[in-house]
Amino acid sequence: MLTYVDEEISVGDYVTSGGEFPALVVIDAVCRLIPGVLGNDESVSAESFREPLLEYPQYTRPETFMGSPVPPVLLSGNHEEIRKWRRKEAIRKTVLRRSDLLEGFQGSEEDKRFMREIMEEFPE
Repeated sequence: MLTYVDEEISVGDYVTSGGEFPALVVIDAVCRLIPGVLGNDESVSAESFREPLLEYPQYTRPETFMGSPVPPVLLSGNHEEIRKWRRKEAIRKTVLRRSDLLEGFQGSEEDKRFMREIMEEFPE
């Protein structure tokens, strides 16, 4: 059988109502790599898929929304503590929602400590 397909791209395991939506996903993914498209070229290097962790929770204004406050560390102005909080929350979110992504994950010593702390929160 003769075929002219030279490459196949998957945008995930789901069904759409036509090929237009997956095509838009591919167009968006490729355009993001063009310098200047995002406005901040560092955004591409800080993507949530650069490593096998889901992204940490995002917060905005107001400081309390529907009874849930922004974690105090995020309001502290302490950039190192904010970085640690974000990293630990990214690990927590991945453990809880997509632990399969952690197979073969070679985290730092800090990541391993965060993982132990998170696992201690869940009694067997």
